[in-house]
Order: sequence, then structure tokens, then C-alpha cells
Amino acid sequence: MALAAVRSSSEGFQGIRTEGLTKRFGSRTAVDGLDLQVNAGELFCFLGPNGAGKTTTVKMIIGTLVPTEGRVFVDGIDVYKEPLKAKQILGYVPDQPNLYEKLTPVEFLSFIADVYRLDKARASKRANELLEMFGLSSRKHEQMGSFSHGMKQKMALTAALLHEPKVLLLDEPTVGLDPKSARIIKDILRGLCDRGVTVFMSTHILEIAERMADRVGIIQNGKLRAVGTVDELRSFAQKSSEKLQGTQMTLEDLFLELTGGTEYEEVARYLEG
Repeated sequence: MALAAVRSSSEGFQGIRTEGLTKRFGSRTAVDGLDLQVNAGELFCFLGPNGAGKTTTVKMIIGTLVPTEGRVFVDGIDVYKEPLKAKQILGYVPDQPNLYEKLTPVEFLSFIADVYRLDKARASKRANELLEMFGLSSRKHEQMGSFSHGMKQKMALTAALLHEPKVLLLDEPTVGLDPKSARIIKDILRGLCDRGVTVFMSTHILEIAERMADRVGIIQNGKLRAVGTVDELRSFAQKSSEKLQGTQMTLEDLFLELTGGTEYEEVARYLEG
């Protein structure tokens, strides 16, 4: 699979930084004082159960949700003070791709190119390269309403990469995908990071985080519980829990230990009979 079309440089890039990032909805605090640094060229997995605050965090980073308190910086740019400048280097793929279903991929990508004011000839060449990379070239003149969920997800990723962003944020990118499509997207994300793109991916799927991430952040009830490599988190959990010392921990063990996931333990006991 060719990834030569995806290029970026992390030299001098400052990554993503949040300072005291907080979001309240009435009396409920969805994200609570999040301080986080994601480095250039890093594949960072933001891990947590449903409702933990992952999507809210992603939306505040890309600037579509205004925080109650705190700030977000992308490459040193304050996302809320200079939103257009920040969006020029950001790409975003939501968990449910919302496409213009009456448009073809060619028409949709031409529209995206106009939004970012890209050079038409360069954008057209890049669009064709991306469509080829995702196996969508043969369908590029068909309306996207007929596409499967996996194809729509790949189209959303194609659109997000068209302007060659320095930062790519994905919210549960493999949900609903067949194993082959999920593997393709995982391989492409790893390739992007190798070329300097910073990837911030929220997920509740432990296997994705364990196999792909350079570092993992675990969030629960809006609070960041731990951040580090899987090995660092494993060491931390083992030191803090006598029952785990000397064991070969999986990321699932780690997750349950750090989040106090008693509800998951109860399900496991039930399934074991």
C-alpha cells in the first residue's frame, strides 16, 4: 500500500497541548481539568469507557465545542483565539461519517479543496492518490449514498487528509468496520505518524490502543487517570496494586485496575459462570 502521497514534517512542530481543559453541561462535568501533551509524530490513543469524556475532549481540541474553562493549543496556536489558523493544520474524522450523499467522491473532494482554498491541480492529483490508496478509485463517480459504512469512513479520512494536516483527530475510527477495512485504516495511521503527522485517536477498544499507540491516556468520568506508554502504565499499576505484582498484565487488566472497573469484572465473572 503506497503512502508516498501522505507527507508531513514534524520538525519544530509543537503537537497538541491542553491546559485545565474543562467542559460542564449544567451540573454535569464531562471533562474535568485536562492537562495533556501529545507530541509531534505521535500516535496517541485516548482510552476510556463510553461516556468517559473522549468525544467531548476531541470536539474541544478541534474547536467545535467551546470549553467552560481551559485552553487548547495546536502547534502553539490557541484554537479559540485563532480558530481559522488552527483548522488549517487540523484534520478530523468523526465516529459517524456525515457525507453529502448526493455527491460523488470527486465532487465531494473538490468541495473540500475549495473550502481550504487549495490549488486545484494539486488538490485533484492528491485526491486521486488518496482514492487509490483507500481502494475507492473505481467508485469515485458514484453517489456516496450507496456506499457502505466502511467506504464512508474511508471517504471521511480521505477528506480529512486532502489538505495535508499536521494533526489528525479520529473519534472511534474503527467502529462498524469489517476486519479488513479496520486493518487498512490502522496501517495508514501508523504510516502517517512515521511521516510526522500527529494522530490523536479516541477509542474504547483496548486491542487498538495496545497494538498501535506510542502512548495511551486513560480517562474516566472526565478525569485523566493515567498517561504513558503501555509498559509505563503497566509498571505504575503493578506498583500501586499488590495483587498485580509479578503478573503478566494485558492492557485490559491495566484498564480495569486504573479505572476501578468493577462493572467489567462483574460481567467477566458472569460470563465465566
